[in-house]
Amino acid sequence: MTNAQILAACRSNWEYRGIDDASMREMLDELSAHLEDAEAAGRTAQDVVGGNVRTFAAAWARARAPLPRRVLRAASIGCYFAAWVLLIPYLTRWTTQLDVTPGILSFWVVLAAVTVAWNLRRGSLGLLRSWGVALLVALPAGILVDWLAGDGPLFTLPLWAPPLLLLPGLPYAVADARARKNAAAADAA
Repeated sequence: MTNAQILAACRSNWEYRGIDDASMREMLDELSAHLEDAEAAGRTAQDVVGGNVRTFAAAWARARAPLPRRVLRAASIGCYFAAWVLLIPYLTRWTTQLDVTPGILSFWVVLAAVTVAWNLRRGSLGLLRSWGVALLVALPAGILVDWLAGDGPLFTLPLWAPPLLLLPGLPYAVADARARKNAAAADAA
């Protein structure tokens, strides 16, 4: 593997594991420096990362961000994106309450499950493609459940629920945006 391939594999693994952008950039810079030092000393990249790049990247991710912290970040970011998606029906229907039916609930549960399962099994396809695949499964599931269970509301969701879901992920979203801005400024300089 070339150094660029190793860095790309590590980046992909760390993105999947929920390492924040600032930490990821720092880890990639450090790994790049180690790979260049090894190359200058006449050693191979395999001497630095070992035989399996994924195992190396996973071990470094676990050391850098322990599982409880990664789970908290992933759950917070998941709530953040769910809140933005939930706001769409409120805005398009100009309402302060949203009736949640079995079909709508199953659609979103299947969409989330397929997206997560696909990313775990196959890796990232990119946001649009992975949602496209998930939509191909979630839409028929939602229609089928709606047809079987009816369209009576299970519960009503008030307008204050989506903003409340935004709160846990807001610090992570702001930190990631700042890290991207700082990285872009550092790359430009």
